[in-house]
Amino acid sequence: MEKLLEQIRSAIWEHDAKKVKALTEQAVAEKIEVTTIVNHGLVEGMNQIGEKFKSGNVFIPEVLISARAMMAGMAVVKPLLLEAGVKEKGLLVIGAVKEDLHDIGKNIVTIMFEGAGYKVVDLGLDVSTEKYISAIDEHKPDFVGLAALLTTTMPHMRDTTKAIKEKYPHIKVIVGGAPITQAFANEIGADIYAGDAAMAVERANVVFEN
Repeated sequence: MEKLLEQIRSAIWEHDAKKVKALTEQAVAEKIEVTTIVNHGLVEGMNQIGEKFKSGNVFIPEVLISARAMMAGMAVVKPLLLEAGVKEKGLLVIGAVKEDLHDIGKNIVTIMFEGAGYKVVDLGLDVSTEKYISAIDEHKPDFVGLAALLTTTMPHMRDTTKAIKEKYPHIKVIVGGAPITQAFANEIGADIYAGDAAMAVERANVVFEN
């Protein structure tokens, strides 16, 4: 099992979408637990790319093509995650913040939350504070997720978080993305820092169950 998961991770680093898809299908056929495939194969492979990005060893184009490869595997397991998902627990509104046009991380978080039994409203890319506020008024979520891949969009994350917490102090704000840290999340008043999609779900579950 571990060898196959390692091959999935390697295929993500090699940006090989066809190989990731084939290996993920093989893992499913071998009856490896779907959450194990996701967390220890697909997400872990992407997390390692994320770490390389943070340390300056890879750049955004490589992150994006690795993420596309990872999503080829996610497409295989998404129906299985949804089947395994429990009754809807709560509601997440999510988007990439204003001027951020990268949706890979956000899409992964969306799939993971749906798989964990949450309903998700995806606002897409380049989401203004006003659009978040409007969506909160309409959907009344338990969580709002703000994603940013670029350091240049972090001020928008700060402004949106502040506006949401001022108007809806009871709603939990989740922040994440390659340049985001726990320290930055604390500084801007976010409730949950998500280093990756699995962490986002794990921390949201703890908050939701309490």
